[in-house]
Amino acid sequence: MSSKMEPGPDAPSDNNNDDDEKYGGDFKVTPWEVEGEVDYNRLVEKFGTQPITQELLQKVKGMVGEIHPMLKLGYFFSHRDFDWVLDKKDKGENFYLYTGRGPSGMVHMGHVMPWIFTKYLQDKFDAKLLFQLTDDEKFLYGQDRTREEIKKYTYENILDIIAIGFNPKKTRIIVDTKHIQHLYPLATEIAKRITFSTAKAVFGFNNSTNIGMIGFPPVQAAPCFLPSVIEGKNTPVLIPAAIDQDPYWRMTRDVADRMGYYKPAQIHSKFLPGLGMLGKMSSSRPETAIFTTDAPEVVEKKVVSAFTGGQPTVALQRQLGGNALGCPVFWYLRYFFDTEKQSDERLLKCRSGNLLCGECKSDLAKGARPFVAEFQKRREKARDVIPMFMYDGRPLEE
Repeated sequence: MSSKMEPGPDAPSDNNNDDDEKYGGDFKVTPWEVEGEVDYNRLVEKFGTQPITQELLQKVKGMVGEIHPMLKLGYFFSHRDFDWVLDKKDKGENFYLYTGRGPSGMVHMGHVMPWIFTKYLQDKFDAKLLFQLTDDEKFLYGQDRTREEIKKYTYENILDIIAIGFNPKKTRIIVDTKHIQHLYPLATEIAKRITFSTAKAVFGFNNSTNIGMIGFPPVQAAPCFLPSVIEGKNTPVLIPAAIDQDPYWRMTRDVADRMGYYKPAQIHSKFLPGLGMLGKMSSSRPETAIFTTDAPEVVEKKVVSAFTGGQPTVALQRQLGGNALGCPVFWYLRYFFDTEKQSDERLLKCRSGNLLCGECKSDLAKGARPFVAEFQKRREKARDVIPMFMYDGRPLEE
């Protein structure tokens, strides 16, 4: 297969040593860890991606009639060749969507956000979707998860994926250990073209890394090219995902030309902050994350206990105002429950001291409780339709 209109070039692969991981010395972003307060402008520079511009937003609007709030408000902020994929679509060439999840625990609202946006892309562009669950990676990474635990989380995560509302005719879920026969031929083609030196530079592997992890990246790369195999022709792929996964796609794009495929395009999201002080929402810190399976009283308790950008006392809050942009409660409300106008007003009121943290927490609890309750109903219904979504090697319906 030959690619006729090639996506743009990439920055060179970066060495993931400690100096490079600490961008500016105060935060860290790798496929397995996100620490500190992330400077997204610095991250764009470091990873060599492109910021999403107003021109690009208007192109999306011209094609589908609207700009999704997650794009307009900057939650999706960076890309590689998103404009190229849109040009392909504009000329009548359909693209696939590909995203994934490492089933290391239960799903929280930080995981759900990119999936909601992926559904928007599927609906607006009538796109087929491959959703990969990397259960093999989560078993291999670290020493604290058994195969049975990963199997349990994989099943639970599938319920969450289906509950998003993806089109069952155009969506297939791939579980690596279950569907490896469909991935392995491509994975070996990819692996043959990547040296250990390159993998070490991109992922920071060292002499203590188990060989399973060293061999894993081509498996995550394989779905980038699987649509071309399914369709029998070179097929563009767009990956909506958090930017911590970008090293996988940089590696994949490096070998795409040599394999005769299009380079996979990406659109990157930020991290939904945890309810603690710094960093993204994480399953490993359950007290700072709102899970899709949390009971209403648990949601309420987590919101009430959340860190905020407010002052230590009401008097100081009235006098000095709060730091809304450093407040996870503000970002939850902005991305999930406030309209753009409401959020902008909330920002001004917080900064001026005319809004107290308790009011924002109350608003978040009022929004999050019914959101989670409704999501749980859809999760229960998903139990009956799992086989419909699982990949079986056959072409997806038009």
